[in-house]
Amino acid sequence: MDNIKVGVIGVGHLGMHHARVYTEILGAQLVGVVDVNEERAHSVADPLGVIPYSGIETFIKQTRPDALSIVVPTSQHFEIAKIAMENGIHVLIEKPVTSSVDEAEKLLNLAVKKDLILQVGHIERFNSAVQHVREFINEPYFIQTHRMGPFSPRISDVGVVLDLMIHDVDIILSLINSELVSISAIGRCIRTDHEDMASAQLTFANGAMAHILVSRVSEKRIRQMEITEAERYITVNYESQDISVQRCVRQSGGNLVEVMEHPVFPKTEPLKMELQHFVSCVREGRQPMVGIKDGKRALEVCVAVLRQIHEEKPEAGSLLSAI
Repeated sequence: MDNIKVGVIGVGHLGMHHARVYTEILGAQLVGVVDVNEERAHSVADPLGVIPYSGIETFIKQTRPDALSIVVPTSQHFEIAKIAMENGIHVLIEKPVTSSVDEAEKLLNLAVKKDLILQVGHIERFNSAVQHVREFINEPYFIQTHRMGPFSPRISDVGVVLDLMIHDVDIILSLINSELVSISAIGRCIRTDHEDMASAQLTFANGAMAHILVSRVSEKRIRQMEITEAERYITVNYESQDISVQRCVRQSGGNLVEVMEHPVFPKTEPLKMELQHFVSCVREGRQPMVGIKDGKRALEVCVAVLRQIHEEKPEAGSLLSAI
């Protein structure tokens, strides 16, 4: 079977890794990269042995790719994805999927109309620890996440809700099989004009709750999720991809003994797993694990969080109507 011809639009900090990984995936052929910064495009394309382009239309016309990674600022996601999909090209868009829910809805409809794969780059879904914990959790009644780190000027077009919190929103929505019924959120701008730290509380119809804390003005870098179930407490370290399970076991004499377990499982590069999944979905014509509907729902929740943070607080009914 022929290779899937792929390209990368935007080869900045993350896009350069998309390009690298595509050259490592069996069955994928990187046919070029695109960046408005021609020097940057050359610096990524030359070592990989592909041609750099400065415009998407020229790239599409000359290489006729089957699929694209779109790794540009969020404000450009919709227009670039629209151009690609109107040319019959399958697309992976980095999160957040678009700047607005309306744009996400339009891309969803276009994907259906054109019968195209539209995957959203929620990379933490492909974290080995997240995938493993999904196999054995039952009914979490409380999930708490911390995603914090020192300030970096690299992300300047969005605040921590769309940059960081959206990761955890997506994972929580995928782990709690119940309707989201309420959101409470606060945040604060410290170093930028966008919120630099934020906290959100989510409540679900089955009684489950989730608390998400994000910050890009913290001293230490933390990426962690804690899941509480009726009889055990599970900690997931996103970066080390480690899991610990704390539970109580009743001995024959009736005494409770605390047991700590550390599951052993294969660990892989999340980005490589994500792009392999995308390529296989394109090849087999099947829907991705994280599709446009997932990306749209995570964006809807984050938009509701941002409304509360920036004090555009709607009535409860209208807040939840978007979810």
